[in-house]
Amino acid sequence: MILNKILKITGGAFILSCSTLFSFSSQAASLEEIQAKGVMVVATEDSYKPFEYVENGTPKGLNHALLALLRAKAPFEIKQQIIPWTGLLAGLSTGKYDVALTAAVVTPTRLQSLDFTMPIAEATQYYVIRADEERIKVVSDLDELTVGVQTGGASYAALSELENKLAISGGKLGNTIQYTSLPDAYQDLVLGRLDYVINGVVNLTSLTQEKPDLFKIGQAVGVPAYAAWAVDKGNKDLLNYLNSFMAEIRKNGQLYQLQKKWLGRSFEGMPTSTIN
Repeated sequence: MILNKILKITGGAFILSCSTLFSFSSQAASLEEIQAKGVMVVATEDSYKPFEYVENGTPKGLNHALLALLRAKAPFEIKQQIIPWTGLLAGLSTGKYDVALTAAVVTPTRLQSLDFTMPIAEATQYYVIRADEERIKVVSDLDELTVGVQTGGASYAALSELENKLAISGGKLGNTIQYTSLPDAYQDLVLGRLDYVINGVVNLTSLTQEKPDLFKIGQAVGVPAYAAWAVDKGNKDLLNYLNSFMAEIRKNGQLYQLQKKWLGRSFEGMPTSTIN
């Protein structure tokens, strides 16, 4: 019972729907089309603390704070839908959403079909273990242990990098269990069904700071990485518009202030662009 209260950020998928039904094209709208119709549709994740989550019915996190700033500056209306991770990035290519306004980790695979804004945070993948775990001290200790990752997420993509690291010491990757929601993986970790879980450094830092009696963070399992908003591949005008917004809130310090508030630290040394 207490685990559910601690680990379940929402009781189910929380979706903000518009009062009017919109028909979507099979391709994400360009900036010109968004300006013409006066509406941009963005999607955020329902359970990705501290970037995006819902608490007592109220959306919270870094990206909700950034969205509020974007809305204040945009010359058009911004409609938001809060959905599970599994349908978020796919909705860009179908035109269901114009922007995946989430902390999507930039990976080579994703760069094939998406363009990314300037990073909003560092997202290097680390492992987390139970607070009372004594077997695991360094990455090589993960040899053949059971790991939890998010389906289609950056934690899953980091497995190949972890496999290479383990091979250096003669180890190998153990059983992998995929989850659509990482809070479910954390719960299974506490229950002993997993030996460790992989996620971004920001997420795991937040988790271990909130519940140090249950979890402790380990070492990096992947190469340095960053999280950013995403648009459909080739949607350059919209990408440039979002990057102009990012450049402005970097310059005036708003991004770093919000990072400190929601992430517990700022990342002022981030690159100014991603490879698109």
